[in-house]
Amino acid sequence: MAQPNSLIFVDLSSDDPAAAGEFYAKVFGWTNEGRPTGVFHRLVPGGNMLNPDGSESQIGNLHIGIHNSSNVRPYPDPEGAEPRQLAEGRKTRLWVLVSADDSADRILETAESLGAEILWRDHYWKEFNGYNAGFRDPWGNEVNLWIKAGENPQVPEHFTRE
Repeated sequence: MAQPNSLIFVDLSSDDPAAAGEFYAKVFGWTNEGRPTGVFHRLVPGGNMLNPDGSESQIGNLHIGIHNSSNVRPYPDPEGAEPRQLAEGRKTRLWVLVSADDSADRILETAESLGAEILWRDHYWKEFNGYNAGFRDPWGNEVNLWIKAGENPQVPEHFTRE
């Protein structure tokens, strides 16, 4: 194989894709596109990935989908396939890099005000040198926030660590 296969999209499950799309538009400022509304929604973060020097690259940020758990599209049968309800237990975990002009606190507060459950905040992961926090959206998907700690990070005393 000359070139590896590429990840192009990740879908979240919801029993109300329109509401989930609005949730993420408010929490992260992403564009919510019904394709069609209520059936499948595409979240468009906008902008491009950054080069090491901080300038925009030619690579656009990845998009995220939200599918309707009662009839996941695309599928050859118009009636869809089982199961048709949201899964129990662990679901998709989505990692979001927090931009320099936003904060984990603002994101967590907005998410919680819209029905999310805060899973943790103020954690440092040495292996990948980042600060992180997490929440579970109203449909059970987990979202982890990532903030680059930078060179020689000064981890606040109250942060948990691993």
